[in-house]
Amino acid sequence: MAYRSLRAFIDTLEQTGELVRIKTFVDPVLEISEITDRVSKTPDRNKALLFENTGTDFPLLINSMGSERRMCIALGIDKLDDATKDIEELFKKLSAPKNGIIEKLSMLPQLSKFASWMPKVVSGKGACQEVVMQNPSLDKLPVLKCWPKDGGRFITLPAIHTKEPHNGIRNIGMYRMQVFEPTMTAMHWHKHKVSARHFNEYKKLGKRMPVAVALGGDPVYTYAATAPLPENVDEYMLAGFLRKKKVELVKCLTQPDIEVPADADIIIEGYVDPNEDLIWEGPFGDHTGYYSLPDFYPRFHVTAITHRKDAVYPATIVGIPPQEDAWLGKATERIFLTPIKMMMVPEITDMNMPVEGVFHNLVITTINKEYAGQGQKVMNAMWGAGQMMFNKILVLSDGVEISGVKIDDYKNLARYILNNLNPITDVYFSTGPMDVLDHSCSKLGFGGKMCIDGTKKQEEEITTPLQPFKLSSSFSKTTLLTTHPDITGINDRLAKEWDIPVLFVAVEKNRPNHVRELHAHLCSSAGMEDIKMILYVEHTVNAEDIPDVLWRLCNNLDPKRDHFYSGANNNILGLDGTRKTKKLDNFDRPWPNILASDDQTIASVDTKWPELGLGNLIISPSLRYKTQLYGGEASVLDNE
Repeated sequence: MAYRSLRAFIDTLEQTGELVRIKTFVDPVLEISEITDRVSKTPDRNKALLFENTGTDFPLLINSMGSERRMCIALGIDKLDDATKDIEELFKKLSAPKNGIIEKLSMLPQLSKFASWMPKVVSGKGACQEVVMQNPSLDKLPVLKCWPKDGGRFITLPAIHTKEPHNGIRNIGMYRMQVFEPTMTAMHWHKHKVSARHFNEYKKLGKRMPVAVALGGDPVYTYAATAPLPENVDEYMLAGFLRKKKVELVKCLTQPDIEVPADADIIIEGYVDPNEDLIWEGPFGDHTGYYSLPDFYPRFHVTAITHRKDAVYPATIVGIPPQEDAWLGKATERIFLTPIKMMMVPEITDMNMPVEGVFHNLVITTINKEYAGQGQKVMNAMWGAGQMMFNKILVLSDGVEISGVKIDDYKNLARYILNNLNPITDVYFSTGPMDVLDHSCSKLGFGGKMCIDGTKKQEEEITTPLQPFKLSSSFSKTTLLTTHPDITGINDRLAKEWDIPVLFVAVEKNRPNHVRELHAHLCSSAGMEDIKMILYVEHTVNAEDIPDVLWRLCNNLDPKRDHFYSGANNNILGLDGTRKTKKLDNFDRPWPNILASDDQTIASVDTKWPELGLGNLIISPSLRYKTQLYGGEASVLDNE
């Protein structure tokens, strides 16, 4: 389904009961984000929000794709797996052998349909150029400041258009833009991104790089800008496929080499000068739930701002999951499952990215296993497949036909995986490229990876017979807590109630090698002989809160550096998911704080809540994390 405008999408959301209009003035500085955070984390109240009074001429839409239902509405489908089926059918038709002329001719309608989705540049101006700002200024847009220690206001949902200077191939990516002046922002494109490569080519040529930023329009454009496509595949081809209608593009007014969607809401035109000094950008409250720390990035200079007469400014916030970006990620998981399993790793049967893993950190994959070593084959293939190179923890299992467990049935899947796991032989560690937002790496963008192979083992893979787990009657949580006062909490529910041989332990570190030494002591305690993994987190984390433990562990763990084995047979794996410091861990990089609203913003929103039309007061999610902060800044000092 193609939406003719963002307003059309808003109307559909409203008609389906998925949108709330807020007429009271709400400040784009911190207040909109605080309200959105509350709503997005309350499942029975989770709605898209249209802030109609932002102190500017533009209303602001946020959380518009912040649930599975709204993500499906944005893509014009009933459920996310429908997109998987469409792509799988297309791939099968295109890749099936064509033996005769009749079979080959039968493909012509499919190829014609494929061509009809290709983007097209049309002449004249588009709706996105109905109004041209005489004096372009970003101050006229309701740009958000999301979290209290952010470096400033950030444009958070931009579709950024660049072209490779030699061949003119277009790329659309999504990178935050910190506003420094009315006509200048930073461009936060990481070294792994296509736009960064385009920038480097312009730098070699000594030329200014034309750039255009599209905001709004059909929500499929926003999704396509986030999609992990191969470098030479046009994002608007994917958008055309998803909406079953080609994207019409128009030339920019001051950057005519760049084309943008004719039906977008707002277009920001400008350039980046590769010869200009970089600017110190950040911090920014990021999708990991932590602040990403400042660094140098290129400057973007605005040359024009155009917009529709009825333009709406789209925005998003990211932070401690769940947030809207989790559903963008879920769409990617379903849409790109088919290309991955059909073109690169055909034995894959399903894939799941739990929200606690914030995209790259944790990926669960089920496979159709036929021979010994196939898990390692899949591991290597996935770590070499596009943005899967950033994956930190990969968990492999058999498909539901063998395991009898669905991939999103986490409790039963964990039991199946751990019962098939020998921690010594079936857990693999490696190093490779990592997301530059991963703060756990000792070096920026480079760190450890781990694969947990929980598939049923072939005869060649078995070194020790595996038995179903049952927690020993001699295990005593009380004894462990009494013996080790540095432990502030132990979650033994997985082992005791669900027969999953894993413990969660919260520990207050106070010396070098503390967690490693504690692990050795725990592994030698009574009743621990059949436990397979112990996951360690900070003492400020509630060990009983499984999603919170997994979120913190996945963020704070470098698997290659932070694992250790102990026990009578050296067969119990410990994973250190505590924060790392110079003093205790010889960690030389700054460690970011987690995200939480400040007291003033929380109080302001509490006071304003009865005017918002959002029902009874939703308590700020930030309150539960206040005790987990270390100091009041975006990062923790080295000596703490």
